[in-house]
Amino acid sequence: MELTELLGRANRVVVCGIGNEVRGDDAFGVLVAERLKELISEPNVLILNCGEIPESHTGKIISFNPDLVVFVDAVDFGGEHGELVVTDPEGTLGDAVSTHSLPLRILVGYLKSQLNAEFVLAGCQPAVLGLFQEPSERVVERARELAEFLAESLRGDEHD
Repeated sequence: MELTELLGRANRVVVCGIGNEVRGDDAFGVLVAERLKELISEPNVLILNCGEIPESHTGKIISFNPDLVVFVDAVDFGGEHGELVVTDPEGTLGDAVSTHSLPLRILVGYLKSQLNAEFVLAGCQPAVLGLFQEPSERVVERARELAEFLAESLRGDEHD
């Protein structure tokens, strides 16, 4: 699944940053969402900091009526610390490490029943997950890089 291709053909995009800011690298999705909010402001892009409860944002996602929903989360897929992966959020690649109560695949299944959209998960392999730990420098850097990539890809002039 190629993120650049998905972003290129989407007119309306929701980016959902998922994670827990007080559990080290689990903050990855939240870091990406917050940085992305600083980098772009486009009418056809909705950026949500979903924290640990992405399912509480389903109403906003559905009413925005996107073509593409990008979930960003720390995912333990057995990769190298800080490695990024783009995959199907309903797949079995690995488990999101966030402590969200509803598995992402169930949330995506529900959203698919409400929307005609594509769904993708951009995940980062965590290393530090202890309570009240800071995210590792490697994951913070990867979050910054992903946010910059998304901002560049989502700028309005590329979606005319």
